[in-house]
Amino acid sequence: MNNRLFINLHPGTTYIDKLTGKTKVRLFLLFIVILIATWDLRIILPLFVLFLIALLSLHPSWKRIRPLVIFVVAVNLLNLFLMWLVEPDYGLQMVGGSTILFRFNSYAIVTRETMWYFLVRFMKFMATFLVSLVFIQSITPSELAAGLYSIRMPYKGCFIVELAFRYIPDIARDFSNIKISMQARGMELDSRKTKLSTRLKQNVLILAPLIITSFDRVGNIANAMDLRGFGKEKTRTYYSEHEDTPGDRQMRIVILLQIVLFVLLVIHNIRFGSDLIWSPWY
Repeated sequence: MNNRLFINLHPGTTYIDKLTGKTKVRLFLLFIVILIATWDLRIILPLFVLFLIALLSLHPSWKRIRPLVIFVVAVNLLNLFLMWLVEPDYGLQMVGGSTILFRFNSYAIVTRETMWYFLVRFMKFMATFLVSLVFIQSITPSELAAGLYSIRMPYKGCFIVELAFRYIPDIARDFSNIKISMQARGMELDSRKTKLSTRLKQNVLILAPLIITSFDRVGNIANAMDLRGFGKEKTRTYYSEHEDTPGDRQMRIVILLQIVLFVLLVIHNIRFGSDLIWSPWY
């Protein structure tokens, strides 16, 4: 499990890995819909903890994940800071109040409601990021195609998605091999010795031919699939989609609860409006 990539070609052995593709896809889509529909921290925070536990259970390669997590957190914090610069009292329109905690000058103020809104927004984005990370870490391209097909997506589209995901690890591996080869021939890519602009330029020179050759691979596969009669029938099966496990039967209850929660959120937004987010003060 320590060698788990962002996109796995072989399923793992954990509880989440053993679920069928249709269960993983449905859980992911419903969780995303719920996170989009709510700004209530009482819902977002438990989901965040649940996704964090799910990610830990997969035993991912933290060396690969850590830079991505740092980048996402940094971008979100920068986004919140820029929002505060544009409108320091942003919480007034989102929470419905303005309790000043700090005042730097007549314009730059820090209010309790703005900080609360920023906390809810940050946790919402991070929960969405975590559930996406769990989904990508636990599903294979074939399971993804089977899961999309189970929600009535045309199987030609499912195959396109599967093919795209299938070639990402190949491109990453070829890129790494070429990069090591070029460094052995004298190309300097060390961040301590080369400027960022130079490294970006050299990486683009390596990546561009790989993308072009990948299109050629996809074309060859498309021709081979045409020769085998792909797309002639209205339906198809997937060898990676096994029978439901006890975990899948348990997840049906979770899916039902997700649907009930989403319906309740919709009813709440229609009845009370969704202009203001929940806060413990109002």
